Amino acid sequence: MATEHEFDSNRFFIVDHPLVQHKLHILRDKTTSTKDFRELVTELAIFEGYEALRDLPLEDVEVETPLETMIGKRVAGKKIAIIPILRAGLGMVDGILSLVPSARVGHVGMYRDPETHEPVQYYCKFPRDVENRTCLVVDPMLATGGSLTACIKFLRDAGVKDVRCLTLVSCPEGVKAVLDYDPDVLLYTCALDRQLNENAYILPGLGDAGDRIYGTK
Repeated sequence: MATEHEFDSNRFFIVDHPLVQHKLHILRDKTTSTKDFRELVTELAIFEGYEALRDLPLEDVEVETPLETMIGKRVAGKKIAIIPILRAGLGMVDGILSLVPSARVGHVGMYRDPETHEPVQYYCKFPRDVENRTCLVVDPMLATGGSLTACIKFLRDAGVKDVRCLTLVSCPEGVKAVLDYDPDVLLYTCALDRQLNENAYILPGLGDAGDRIYGTK
C-alpha cells in the first residue's frame, strides 16, 4: 500500500495543522449534524487555501498608518479561479472566497457511474479568462481520482498552466492516479486514508461528503 512518503513531496502536501486534525475528527463522526459538517468543510477549506496560496507574489505599497507612512506588502495582481467539482466541491468555495474575495468561480459537474465508478460529465463552465488564472480545483473527497483527473484535463484543454487541487480526505489510489496523470499538478489534502473499499468509498473516510453537506441520502 502506498504511503505519503512514496509521493513527490514537491507536488503532494498534507495540511496537518493541529486545528485541521481536530476539525477533521469531528467531520468524520457520523453523529455530526449537517449544519456542523457544512461549517467544518468551509473552515478546513480556509486552512487548505492558506497553504495552497502561500507562494502568491507580493509587491510594495505605501500605507499611511495613524502614526506614520510605511511600505507594506500586497498581492501583486495574481488572478485566481476556484473550480468546484459539483456538487460536494461547492461546500469548499466560500472558505476559499473568504481568503480571495476577487476570485472567479467556475463549475464542473460530474457524477460517478454506479457500475463502472467512472466520472460522467454533465456540466462545465469556466471564467472567460481561465487560462490566465491559477485554478484551485476543490472537491472534499479524492477516491479513485477519476473526477479530479477529468477536471484537470478540462482545464489543461482550456489552456490553464497552474492547476492546484484541494481535497479534505484522500486515499493512496486516488493520489497516485492524479499525480501520475499530470506531472505538473499540485495536490493538497488534510488526510491520507487507508484505502478504497469494493464500492470505491474511502476507508475510514467520512461517508458521502455531498450527502453530509446537503443533508441528502
